[in-house]
Amino acid sequence: MAHEHTPDKIVVTTPTGNVGSRVLRLLLRAGVRPTLLLRDPDRLDPAVRERVDTVRGDQGDVDTVLRATRGADRLFWVDPPTTGDDPITGHARMGANAARAVEENGIGHTVFLSSVGAEKRHGAGEIDGLARTERALDATGANVLHLRCGYFFTNLLMELDSLREGVLPTLWPLDFAMPWVDPRDIGEVAAARLLAGGWSGRQVQAVHGPEDLSFSRVAEVLGSVLGREVRADRVPDDDVRAGLRSVGLSAGQVEGVVGMAAGLREGFVPEQERDVLTTTPTTLAAWAHTHLRPLF
Repeated sequence: MAHEHTPDKIVVTTPTGNVGSRVLRLLLRAGVRPTLLLRDPDRLDPAVRERVDTVRGDQGDVDTVLRATRGADRLFWVDPPTTGDDPITGHARMGANAARAVEENGIGHTVFLSSVGAEKRHGAGEIDGLARTERALDATGANVLHLRCGYFFTNLLMELDSLREGVLPTLWPLDFAMPWVDPRDIGEVAAARLLAGGWSGRQVQAVHGPEDLSFSRVAEVLGSVLGREVRADRVPDDDVRAGLRSVGLSAGQVEGVVGMAAGLREGFVPEQERDVLTTTPTTLAAWAHTHLRPLF
């Protein structure tokens, strides 16, 4: 009888995040006891804590990362949000820590949560930092998969006050269509690739969601789900800059946010086309009915 190989140790970073939490649940259902690297293990559901191993610490601390990944066969790596004045440098530092762990601990397979736009390498705001992490992991020569993900549905949760007033603000042209995706679906792709064997080298897989959406179309969908009129409203870049500065963001942090839209809205086409591998099932309407409608 043939025996399937089961990875001895899978390490998951940001396991309480929108994507990491889904990765964690699926690994548990697959019979894996993952190792979780996170700042506060007390945030985990008690029923989950007894089924995982935890390492308390910050991904910005290379010694903690090395300790958490010692003996690891596979790694799910997410650059966590950084609080420094320059988010691109912060991502690069996180990526360097991941790459060092891959090299020193001989991690066989790494799945990295990247973004559509990282293929530009420069000129896409904070996404440039994810590109630097991609390059650091590539330089290890290990088996690495970069998940280039679309715009998260969950970003809409940051616009609740505006949506209650019937407005969906955006930096993007209202008719510019781009990939939108449910983070839960990203987690399913990540978990599947962590558990799968047989892939090697440096790979890229886009996660584009079910369809490309413009902000005008998003407003229509939300209006239908919420039972109220919602209109998309393009906000000038300088107005967004002023608003971000007013809440204490540094110049680097402001440009990290504004630059993501500015760098991708003019003539940018994702490196990977939409196909059966890059398309995921959850629609915006289904997500909004479950997660947004109860808040109104």
